[in-house]
Amino acid sequence: MLRLVTSIDTPSHGAATDAQERSRPRAVLPALCLTQITGWGIVYYAFPVLNPQITAATGWSTSLTTAAFSLALVVSGVAGIGVGRTIDRHGPRAVMTAGSAAGATGLVVIALAPNPPVFFAGWLLAGLSMAATFYQPAFAALTRWWAPDHVRALTIVTLAGGLASTVFAPLTATLAAHLTWRDTYLVLAAILAALTIPAHALALRAPWPPAPPVPATAPDEPPAAIVRSRPFVLLGVAFTLSAFAMYAAVITLVPLLVERGYTTTQAAWALGLGGAGQTLGRLLYAPLARRTGTTPRTVILVALGSLTTAALALIPGPYALLAAASVLAGTVRGNLTLLQATAVTDRWGARHYGHLSGLLGAPAMAASALAPFAAALFAAPLGGHPALFLFLATLAGVAAVIATGSSVRGTVRVGSTQGPPVHP
Repeated sequence: MLRLVTSIDTPSHGAATDAQERSRPRAVLPALCLTQITGWGIVYYAFPVLNPQITAATGWSTSLTTAAFSLALVVSGVAGIGVGRTIDRHGPRAVMTAGSAAGATGLVVIALAPNPPVFFAGWLLAGLSMAATFYQPAFAALTRWWAPDHVRALTIVTLAGGLASTVFAPLTATLAAHLTWRDTYLVLAAILAALTIPAHALALRAPWPPAPPVPATAPDEPPAAIVRSRPFVLLGVAFTLSAFAMYAAVITLVPLLVERGYTTTQAAWALGLGGAGQTLGRLLYAPLARRTGTTPRTVILVALGSLTTAALALIPGPYALLAAASVLAGTVRGNLTLLQATAVTDRWGARHYGHLSGLLGAPAMAASALAPFAAALFAAPLGGHPALFLFLATLAGVAAVIATGSSVRGTVRVGSTQGPPVHP
């Protein structure tokens, strides 16, 4: 990881000029790697570790506490629209620093919450923090500062983000073994504030480059026209259906395997191997992007998500085969993360990246928030988790068909020398 971070400023082709190289603030990439690991690890992944202790200590139902967490995800998707527009105009420093402070404050409110309404208020703040500090604002920053080599920078940051659960799930469990859930959240809030507030405030001070001109290969349209266009709408629908299917499958993989007679430990290992596949997928995305067009790549990856979900539904065993299917599903998920990160620049350039990506990602974020509830609701009426996975595979297949309509005239190829320049 360190080698990747330190070598990112060396272009893989001749597209970047010396002026572009000098305009890239070198502290940004390692800082964002640190804050993505910390933010995702504490604000997102600590909750599933602590939730059993929260419900046991407070008497609140699991559905209530999970609803508060889902509220944060919905708020994140909605708030991300305004966050993206602000970053386009003013840069990421103020937004991401304030988001870090909101995250730490939200965790303190959650830790001290005497009743469910205050608990929900804390998660509302956490949702605002997610919108201002998670992948979307980081992608907007790197897309402006690192274009046209932004895919490599995005890959490195998502690889770092993939370590969040590896680092902070065990740390959270260790803290919870010695402290109450409230004290654990207070300690995590202190870690979040200490690591992410100064990192965002100090590392993102570089001048924000002017908005790049629209590449000759992309349609020159205002954001309002792009958002109303058929490709944007169809792409948003495809990503929303795909996100719903993907997150529902991830959440219900353990119940699926337990229903088939495997132990919870075996199911958890299969889920963890899927995470390893996700890291592999992110490493494979750049070579895939160089060899495929934007719309075919979108259709292929969404369709592969459908096929891997169907494989998990149809393969009863042996365990090694199911584990391999989980790895393949994770590999596709890793590619889909970067596919969504580059969807705007591939089609419309980087000029309005934050605004457009926020609008494109909001429905998908809401779908991912609702997926756990919907999956639990649908499993029994459909006849069990294998049937649920077939239903999810069908949804992803529909998304792949819809994605065929997301082609834009003059699509920008990832890594192309015609990508938008970075101004000094």
